[in-house]
Amino acid sequence: MSLMRNTHAPHIDFTELYGISNKCVPSNVDMIYERNGYFLVAEWKRENELLSMGQSILLKQLASQPKFVVLLVQGNTDDGMKVDEFWLIRSDGRRKSLGTSLDAFKRFIKWWFDEIAEKKHE
Repeated sequence: MSLMRNTHAPHIDFTELYGISNKCVPSNVDMIYERNGYFLVAEWKRENELLSMGQSILLKQLASQPKFVVLLVQGNTDDGMKVDEFWLIRSDGRRKSLGTSLDAFKRFIKWWFDEIAEKKHE
């Protein structure tokens, strides 16, 4: 069972919004959790797929917010979820490797719920 309503949905085409600002174009993130005002955000990239400059700036800015944890995930969801490696994006833009498997990724998300989103709210 997939949680996505349409697993074949195309990416959003933002072409009509280009030109509103000559210095900025829309972006999106691939995963976001919210719990008690805390956010866990992740951007997924395939092996050898690079972050655009705009995405890099966006994720760095989100990471600099006090209630945001931002991850970059190398992997895909073509045939089930695959995580090759994932990194914490720091507020200075540097990355810290957090794991190299789907199990490690799931453990991190559980840690985020247990330690960040729930306990900080108490």
